[in-house]
Amino acid sequence: MGNPMRSPLFKLAPLALTTLAGLAATTGFAAEMLRPEERVQIAKEALIYGYPLVANYTVFYSYFIDQKGTEFKTPVNTLYNTARVYTPADTTIVTPNSDTPYSFVGLDLRAEPFVICNPDIEKSRYFSVQLVDMYTFNYAYIGSRTTGNAAACNMIAGPNWTGEKPEGISNVFKSETEFGIALIRTQLFNPADLSNVKKIQAGYRGVTLSKFLGKPAPPPAPAIKWPAVTKQLAAKNPFEYLNFVLSQAPATGAAAVEVPMRERFAKIGVEAGKPFSMSKVRLVHDVELLEGMKQGMAAIKGAVSELGKDENGWRVATDGFGDRQSYAGNYLLRAAAADAGIYGNNAAEALYPLLATDASGQKVNTAANKYTLTFPAGQLPPVNAFWSVTMYDGKTQLLIRNPIHRYLINSPMLPDLKKNADGSLTLYIQQQSPGKEREANWLPAPNGPAYIVMRLYWPKEEALKASWKPPAVTKVQ
Repeated sequence: MGNPMRSPLFKLAPLALTTLAGLAATTGFAAEMLRPEERVQIAKEALIYGYPLVANYTVFYSYFIDQKGTEFKTPVNTLYNTARVYTPADTTIVTPNSDTPYSFVGLDLRAEPFVICNPDIEKSRYFSVQLVDMYTFNYAYIGSRTTGNAAACNMIAGPNWTGEKPEGISNVFKSETEFGIALIRTQLFNPADLSNVKKIQAGYRGVTLSKFLGKPAPPPAPAIKWPAVTKQLAAKNPFEYLNFVLSQAPATGAAAVEVPMRERFAKIGVEAGKPFSMSKVRLVHDVELLEGMKQGMAAIKGAVSELGKDENGWRVATDGFGDRQSYAGNYLLRAAAADAGIYGNNAAEALYPLLATDASGQKVNTAANKYTLTFPAGQLPPVNAFWSVTMYDGKTQLLIRNPIHRYLINSPMLPDLKKNADGSLTLYIQQQSPGKEREANWLPAPNGPAYIVMRLYWPKEEALKASWKPPAVTKVQ
């Protein structure tokens, strides 16, 4: 749904819940007597709470810390432009957006705020800067919908910053955590438009406040020993990484509401800054913690399938992504949103219908079937910016390699798409080409289950209020 960057884009691998051999019989936890069922329940709650934080850290480490890694982008507090759209080669984030080239900044706000400037961008081109903290809360937006396309500089400050808005800064946005990510999306109209996007990206500027003001930099923040992480390591021992992330996200300020919950987690060793290793847990406790983790993951997967409302076989959620206030303590919803598409936008910024079933109520399996998606005349997705339909492998939720290198069909492609005699538009969802005369409308599909995401950027009210609904996907008989 992030991106639908599920994002969103990254997914934790299945937890290795059945492999218990070799676990030591000692414990590093405080001797706190808990009933077995309580240990299971706390582990379940902690997994649900921590899943988005660990998923977020895995991306943050891969993009901004691990300089020897294949997915490394740039060090923190340095703006990086990806002058292309995502392809099947991009595997860090699941359900990646292949509509808009991305620019990134890994934010370290401990020593001072950070400033992001955008050039003047033509009004017909959508762009956005999504600000995400370590909790995966979308705490602010810059861009076409919120601040407009005129050239401007905006500042992002950490939770402890108390200064005045400097001259030359349009807005100040405060993050709950000292670390976070800024995701910049710049609309690409077609492949020939890439050079224009590169010019816009060259006009983006990301600098610390002291550099922006031309003043001496404050003393640097202490160095951090970042624990190496991969999807596999995160899946094997998520609480080890959760303890680290919690040390960078103290329960102060708005997060103070989490104090009782974190005290409960501490009973099983999930505590900010503390070591956590499954090999140091007594075997009997380990079984209980693994069972709790298994139940937590099952609850997240179940919640993903129930996200939003069913609209003609699509799950459409208007509350999957947002800030702390919008989640209102619903940590299962936050976890489900991260699993469905980490770094997904708030509904007002982008709406993400996720295909659950075809018109007959069955899961879409393109190994055995062909499908069509038809928009009636005059009923294309209602947007202020643009819309797209993207195909992913149903097993990995990653983009699919195909002979025409097409991963989506979107509204900028409309001039090249073929409409039906009645003005409707049919997309052909299948493995093989539907024939040269229909190939312009072909969305190549995997040899197996398909995961299809519709994206409506800057959706209109009729989409947000469900007076417009995505049409059903129909199996070709």
